[in-house]
Amino acid sequence: MAKIKVLDEHIANQIAAGEVVERPASVVKELLENSVDAGSSRIDVMVEEGGLASIRVLDNGSGIEPEDVETAFYRHATSKIAHGRDLYQITSLGFRGEALPSIAAVAKVEVLTSANDDGHARRIVIEGGNLVSHEDAAAQQGTDFTVRELFYNTPARLKYMKTIQTELGHISDVLYRMALSHPEIAFTLRHNGNVLLQTLGNGDLLQVIAAVYGTSAAKAMLAVEGDSLDYKVSGYVSKPEWTRSSRSAISTVVNGRFVRSFGLNQALLKAYHTLLPINRYPLTVLRLEMHPSLVDVNVHPAKLEVRFSKEAELYQFVEETVRAALQQQVLIPKAVKREPGSRESKSIIQEQFHFSKEQEIAEPRQPAASTAEEDLEAPADLSSQSRELGGSSGPMLAVPYETQAAPSRTNDRDGQTARRDGGGFSGQQPGIRETAASTYKPAAEERGAPYRQEAAAQKEQQLAAERALHGPAPEIPRFPELTLIGQHHGTYLIAQNESGLYLIDQHAAHERINYEFYYEKFGNPEAASQELLLPITLEFTPSETEKLKDRLHWFEQAGVHLEHFGGQTFRVTSYPYWLPKGEEADVIEEMAEWVLQEKTIDLAKLREASSIMCSCRASIKANQKLTEQEASVLLQRLGRCKQPYTCPHGRPIVVSFSTYDLEKLFKRVM
Repeated sequence: MAKIKVLDEHIANQIAAGEVVERPASVVKELLENSVDAGSSRIDVMVEEGGLASIRVLDNGSGIEPEDVETAFYRHATSKIAHGRDLYQITSLGFRGEALPSIAAVAKVEVLTSANDDGHARRIVIEGGNLVSHEDAAAQQGTDFTVRELFYNTPARLKYMKTIQTELGHISDVLYRMALSHPEIAFTLRHNGNVLLQTLGNGDLLQVIAAVYGTSAAKAMLAVEGDSLDYKVSGYVSKPEWTRSSRSAISTVVNGRFVRSFGLNQALLKAYHTLLPINRYPLTVLRLEMHPSLVDVNVHPAKLEVRFSKEAELYQFVEETVRAALQQQVLIPKAVKREPGSRESKSIIQEQFHFSKEQEIAEPRQPAASTAEEDLEAPADLSSQSRELGGSSGPMLAVPYETQAAPSRTNDRDGQTARRDGGGFSGQQPGIRETAASTYKPAAEERGAPYRQEAAAQKEQQLAAERALHGPAPEIPRFPELTLIGQHHGTYLIAQNESGLYLIDQHAAHERINYEFYYEKFGNPEAASQELLLPITLEFTPSETEKLKDRLHWFEQAGVHLEHFGGQTFRVTSYPYWLPKGEEADVIEEMAEWVLQEKTIDLAKLREASSIMCSCRASIKANQKLTEQEASVLLQRLGRCKQPYTCPHGRPIVVSFSTYDLEKLFKRVM
C-alpha cells in the first residue's frame, strides 16, 4: 500500500496558515497589504479582544470584481503576478495568493466588496475554509473584511496565544509600521471602540512620527535626503540625544514595504559612530526607493526580509547620507525641566507644532574664513595661546599637540616653554612628551614659506576640482563660541554666549580631542614607532598565547612590535612615541585583550579600538581642578574638533540652557 499521498486541500490550507497566520497581527498585516495594493486612501482597522474575537479592516480601494470574489480564496490565486519574470520586479506588497485562503482556513470570514460606485456589491462568508454563502449586496466602493473567532478550529494554536495586551501590542506595531511606510494613507486603529492610532493621510511623514512616537520625538528628528544612480533615500533620523534601549524604533521601508535588514541597521549605526551611548539606539524612519529588479522580496514567509543585488553600495550610500545629515547639525542637547507628572501628548492633532522640513533643519552657521596657510599652521602653539590669558600655575592637561583640524606640531622648544610657563595645555602631565617632541620637527617649518604657499595652492586646486565634480560641499555648522565662566565640582566647565548657558563635561571633551588626535596618528603608526632600550614584557594564559601567536601581525599595523619571548611571555620592542606617557604597557595589554576577543579583525576596527583606549587613558578625569587658562584652551581645542558633541563612547559633551529656559525656571516668564 502506498505510503505517500497528496494532502487534502483543507489540511494543506491549515498547514499554510501556520506559516502565514502566526497570530492576530499576521491577519492584520496581510489584510492591510491587500488594502494598500488596492490603492486605498483610507484604511480603518477595528479589533476586539486583541484580535482574537474580531478583526475588521475597511478600506476605500478598488475592491474585488464580483466574479473574482470566490476565486480570491483559492490557494495561490493572485492578480499581482502572471509570469515567472514578474518575481524579479515585484511592485506590490502581496503577490503569493496565500493570505486569504490561509486566514479563511482557521477563522470565520465575511467579505463585503464593491469594485465601483454604483452601489452594487458582493458578500461572501467562509467558515473554516468552507463556503457558507455568496450573495449580492449593497455597499460603497472598497472592501470590508471581517475575521471572527480566529483559530476556533485549531485549539492547539489558540492555546499558545498571549494575553490580550500582548496581541494588541503586536497589532499596534503592524499599524505603526504601515503608517510610517505610507504617510499618504489615513490609518485608524480602534480596539474595543477606543481609538489607538489615527493619521491624516496628508503625506507628511513627520506628522505620522508624532502620532506614533509623540511630539517630543518628532521635534528631535532630522530630515535625511539623498539619491544616487540606483537608490534614493528620504526620511528622518533622531538627534543623538533622543535614543531608545532597543532597535525597535529603527524602521526601514524599501519601495513601500517595511523590512528588517541587519546590514541596513549596521550601516545606520555606523553613521551614528561615537554619537550614541552604549546599548542605545536612534529612532529612524528611512524610505528607500530603487528599481524592483535590485531587491528580491521573495525570501521570507512573512516578506519581512529582503535580499539586495548591490548590498555594499547600498549600505555605503545609506551610511554616508545619514552621516551627512548629522554633520550639518549642532548636536548640543538642551536641558529642559519637565513639569512633574507631565506627559507628552500623542494626539494626532498638532496645532502648536509645525512639521515642515525647513523648520526642522537648523540654519547652518557660516564657518569663519581661514587661509590655506592657517590650515597648515594649525594653532598647535599652546604656549602662545595660554600666555595670552596670563600666567598660571597648576596641573598640566593632557591635550595632544594636534587635532585632525590642526595637523601640525609644535617643536620641542615651544612645548617645553609651555610646560615651564604653566599657562597652556601641554601634551600630557609635565614632561610627558619631551622625548617625543625632540625627535620631531614640522615639515612645513623646515621647508619654509614657499612650501606652505605651494601646498596651499595644491589644496585650493583639489577643492576646486571636487566642487566641479560633486558640487559645493555642504556647510558644516561651527561649534558655538563660548566664554568660560568657571568650573563646577572639578568636573563640569561652565560657559556662556548670547544664546544661553552651557555645561561641558571636561573628561568627555578632552576624550574627544584625544580621540581625534590618536585616530589620525593610528592612520600611519609605523612612521612614529621607536625602538626601546628596555623592552616591555607581557604575560598571557597558555590558550591566549597560542591564539596571540597567529595575530602578532595586527600589532604591526598599530605600530607596536610584539614578539613571542618564550613560554607565555611576549615582549614589546617598539611602539609609537605618542602613546600616553606611563600608560604604554596598559594600552598595549588592552589592545592584546581586544585582539584576542574579536573573531574577525580588520584594520579599521583596530585603529578605532586603539584610539579609544589611548584617548580614555590620556584624558583628564572628573574632580580635577583646572586653571582658567587650561579650561579656556580646552574649549578652544574642542571647538576645532570635527565632531565636538559626543565623546568616543557616545556620551554628550555639552548641554545647553537657553536664556528662555533659564527665565522659565526662575518664573520670569510663565
